[in-house]
Order: sequence, then C-alpha cells, then structure tokens
Amino acid sequence: MQVTNTILMIRPVNFRKNEQTAVNNYFQEDLSIKNDEINKKAQNEFDDFVTKLRNHGVNVIVVDDKKETDTPDSIFPNNWISFHESGTVCVYPMFAENRRKERREDIFDILEGHGFRIDNIVDYTAAEEEDVFLEGTGSILKDRVNQKAYCALSERAHEELFIEFCEDFDCFPVIFTANQTVEGKRLPIYHTNVMMAMGETFAVICLDTIDDKKERKNVVDQLKKDGREIISITEEQMYQFAGNMLQVIGANDERFMVMSSAAYNSLDEARVAAIEKHCKIIHSPLNTIETCGGGSARCMMAEVFLPKK
Repeated sequence: MQVTNTILMIRPVNFRKNEQTAVNNYFQEDLSIKNDEINKKAQNEFDDFVTKLRNHGVNVIVVDDKKETDTPDSIFPNNWISFHESGTVCVYPMFAENRRKERREDIFDILEGHGFRIDNIVDYTAAEEEDVFLEGTGSILKDRVNQKAYCALSERAHEELFIEFCEDFDCFPVIFTANQTVEGKRLPIYHTNVMMAMGETFAVICLDTIDDKKERKNVVDQLKKDGREIISITEEQMYQFAGNMLQVIGANDERFMVMSSAAYNSLDEARVAAIEKHCKIIHSPLNTIETCGGGSARCMMAEVFLPKK
C-alpha cells in the first residue's frame, strides 16, 4: 500500500520559530508577534486541519505535545518516526538537538492502544554521535509498491545512512541533490518532502531544484518506469509548500491529496486539474505553521501503516 487511512499528529504546546533548525531551513521566517500568540495561532490552524481531515473520513490520532520538553517543532512528527506494514517502527537521528527531545516511547503505547501491532523497532539514533542524520519521511520518500526510496541529500539526510535504511527495508535507493537559491547561492533543500510528493499514480516534484542533469534524468526515469504521471511545479510554487503534500485515504476508500491553502493557491488551473485527475484535494490554511516552522501539511502527518492486532 502506498497510502493509508491512519495519520498520527502531534498538537503543539510550545510552537515557535526554532532557532536551531533555522540554520539550514531557509523556509523559516520571523513573525513580529509573541511566542504565546504564535503557538495559539498554530494550535488553531492545527485543530482546523484535523477537523477537515476527519470530516473527509481520515483516521487522525492526535497526541498532545508535552509542555515540559520545550519542543517547538513537535508538530512535525514525521521527521523522527515512521511506521511500516511489517510491524516495524523506525526512529531517526535528528539534526537539531532540541528536536531529539520529540522522540517519545509513549507514542508506541498510544498506537497499540488504538489496536495497532508493533513487532520491531529499528533505531538509527546512535548516528547522532557521529553527526550523521536522516530525518524520517522528511528525508525519505518511499515508493512502497515498487520498493524504491527517493532522497535529496543535505545536512539532514546523509547518504551512508540512507543506503543503510534502503538495505534494511529492501528498497532501491534513488539519490540526488535538490537546491534552492539563498542570497544568490544554490544551497541544499533541507528535506526531500519539500520539493517532492509521491502519490499512488503520480508524483508532484520541483525538477528545477535538481541542478545536476544526470540526477534529474534518473529521477524522471525512475518515476516514469513505474508509470507515475509527473506533475512538475516551479520553485515559486515550492516556496508556497506546493511540494509538501500527502495522499491519504478517506471515507469509502476515497483518495485525497492533502496540502496547505498556500500550496493550493499557488497552483494554476492546469496543475490543479492534473492532480484532480488522480484524486480530490483537501487544503487548509497553515500560514503560521509554515512561516515559523518552515514546514507544511505533509510534515505534520506521520502515516501509520502498522498491521492491526
């Protein structure tokens, strides 16, 4: 299965711009309001988003963040954990030290309480001691059906560890570098899932970020070989988080592509129509979360593929 009906989401209590991630997340910006107000706005955006997903029949498991851990980016759980059909849970090494506190073992108990089965935990976090990182499904885009994994290398996605992941999960690695222009320089985009989203029958991707022509051709060839329609977006659209989407299953097995309203509004009619050929779109305003957190709809959803007990 490429897509799932069950999503884990973490409701923030200390959301703000994380100074530790801003060093290489060039999507983050400052807001001229107090942190308490930023957190309140983020909570409202989060709650509205969850309501919208549930109204479409998506099974959303919401867990509250803990105030005492002071984890400003906890709203993006997909970076530290992933859940697999084999009953395996993966825990990942994080670039920012204060993001490592987001990892919580009680999440396993909560999921088991929802009737899911966890048979095995693969823990890559020891790599942090070597300053080696791989930030979950932020860094790794899995084509679960064709057993491939796509990864844009960056300070948060190290090649050796990505290859180890692919060996552990029997995936064919598709490796490339995706860049964005920052003050006139081409610098690596911090997460693969900002410039690329994988649907069952299509992929949304900002090909202009892959400067190396051979790498770009390889990515296109791999997607085409698996019969996916490539929906290419511009860098301007990517900056509005149009690459940060996730396909989910709602009521009656219906497929939806989930994105922020900023992402949706950045898309022209032709691109909206291209996506809607494959599935309907759900979008929700996430302006505060996007501005301060530098992440969007996809980053907020950790897909649960675990088997039921």
